Amino acid sequence: MINSYADLDDAGVATAAAQAGAEVVRRMYGRRLARIDKGAGDFATAADVEAEKAILGVIRAARPEDAVLGEEGGQQGAVEATRQWLVDPLCGTLNYAVGNMAVAVNVALRNGAAAVADPFTGEVFSTDGATARVRYDGADAPLAPTPATRLVDVNLDPPFPSAPGFRAVDLLADPRFGASFRPRVVSTTLALAWVTAGKRAAYVTDGGDLSRSVHFAAGIALCRAAGCVVTGIDGAPIGPAGRGLVVAADGDTHELLMSMIRG
Repeated sequence: MINSYADLDDAGVATAAAQAGAEVVRRMYGRRLARIDKGAGDFATAADVEAEKAILGVIRAARPEDAVLGEEGGQQGAVEATRQWLVDPLCGTLNYAVGNMAVAVNVALRNGAAAVADPFTGEVFSTDGATARVRYDGADAPLAPTPATRLVDVNLDPPFPSAPGFRAVDLLADPRFGASFRPRVVSTTLALAWVTAGKRAAYVTDGGDLSRSVHFAAGIALCRAAGCVVTGIDGAPIGPAGRGLVVAADGDTHELLMSMIRG
């Protein structure tokens, strides 16, 4: 099976790698796992580490010359390599550690294919860089964003680099937000995949340049390919000069959120 990975295209590699990580996350769920302290309240568990090993096993078998940046293992290969994989083996570690299943496995080739796996529903959201789809029970379906749910995920985890000018929590106090949307806080970038699938209308988070973030790269690629509106919290394109992330299922939802953020 391992030798067959080399025959996959990049989207297939991303999907297979995300599935391998998700299998580990699912298998280790519910165990008493020691925490590996990273400082500033952040930590990893053995599930993070083992899932990343499984993901790297697929990438190494399929694309041995490519560089990889993993959340747990760090940089492997040249930092500015033309082909670099960004790996977040367990997005939502705190959720996972306390028995909450809202987690994601993120695998992205910078500026290329990407996959986001939900270990507990079995869904794998993927893109080849042009189209976006979800695989469930062996069948693929195109992703179709829609604002119909009016549910918006707002990331309230620190840091808040744009404060006091902007704090995501301030959105919740805006009467226009309550009149138009219903807030959700899941603390995992699985929410980005939910926007592409019509399970969420939008997602908002503060931050710097998230385009090369192991946490966000796969979700951003997925949202772009699915046709979502993707900008920073200042309305500018995501990139080195960017600030945070606003992803919306359509232009009207994005503009309404931006009017609140600017206000």
